[in-house]
Amino acid sequence: MSDDRRTMRIEVSARTLLWVAVGVAAVWLLLRLWSVLVVVVVALVLVGTLDPLVAWFERRGLRRGRAVIVIFFLLASVLGGVLLVTVPPLVGQLQHIIEHLPSERSKVVSFLQQYQWATPFWKSLRAVPLDAEVQKAGDALIGYGSDILAAVGYAATTLFLALYLLADPTRAKAALYSIVPRSHHVKLARILIELKTIVGGYMRGQLITSVAITVFTFGLLRAMKVEDALALAMFAGLTDVIPFIGGYLASAPAVLAVSPQGAVAIAIVAVAMVMYQSFESRILVPRVYGRTLRLSPAVVLIALLVGGKLLGILGALLALPIAAGVQMVVRELRVELPGEAPSDASEETRARDERAEHIYEQLAAGESVEKSAAIAGKLAEGLKKAEDRDD
Repeated sequence: MSDDRRTMRIEVSARTLLWVAVGVAAVWLLLRLWSVLVVVVVALVLVGTLDPLVAWFERRGLRRGRAVIVIFFLLASVLGGVLLVTVPPLVGQLQHIIEHLPSERSKVVSFLQQYQWATPFWKSLRAVPLDAEVQKAGDALIGYGSDILAAVGYAATTLFLALYLLADPTRAKAALYSIVPRSHHVKLARILIELKTIVGGYMRGQLITSVAITVFTFGLLRAMKVEDALALAMFAGLTDVIPFIGGYLASAPAVLAVSPQGAVAIAIVAVAMVMYQSFESRILVPRVYGRTLRLSPAVVLIALLVGGKLLGILGALLALPIAAGVQMVVRELRVELPGEAPSDASEETRARDERAEHIYEQLAAGESVEKSAAIAGKLAEGLKKAEDRDD
């Protein structure tokens, strides 16, 4: 009986091992520098949002450095004013709720005791130790003190990084172009232009929706004769930027504010806020964002879930522009996704890209990185205008 065993040899080249090691090191470095990456991304979002405003001041004769200082001073003043108007009334309302919580519970229990079917509910409600729960909530808030200080530090770092990038964009752009091969400079310029469009459009959309819900909430609460209508309306505008839970955070204080007026007032405000949220999500948001993000509903939902899981509220805020940016980069790099058949339009686009790259090589030959970046930017703007005319 012969031994017919076969030996299988698996050979791995040194180059493959090197790439595996580089990949593992990159993942490890990304995990270690995750907070730094978040700071950079948020700073770039601020730059993309504020750069058109800086350009507007420059066109009116103000130097770029002074324009940046003016913009940040105005933003700090507006934010400080909003906090001064919003926080004290909200804290006062929270204190009022805590002080009257036992008496309000007694009223609810007395109301439920009239119905036999509600017996389990009022017994459970009466058994809740309110004092212990309030104390536990206070201790939790104190425990978050160090996290709040760390967040303030990261916010200050992000702000100063955005300030530097806005004040001297040429040097930052030159550093980016210097690490990208020259054959991809035109594509890089196109990506930067599209990213600015996406981020600017997203932030302007957020501003419009926040102002809209602020005006609506203020008018509703003024009609209901609520004293702190302006503060509650501003709070609604601030929380409206948070996906998923923003509507609930905006509605809860408004509903609580009219609770002393009875069940009818509560029902009116609650229904009005729910109807507005439906109007915003179904009509206002699609019209405001338009073609800026170009994300399908499934991609929006997945992006929000992933962003919220990774970074909480901040991740949910950044999820949509990041998802739109990744989708745009894939499109600009002419990456053919599985299942996509090449079309005549894609072949024409590739031919146009090749012509632009050839022109760039001729114009940028022997030029510095700064001038090369400017040339690539002008060519990319010309390509974008040509594509917009074709669309």
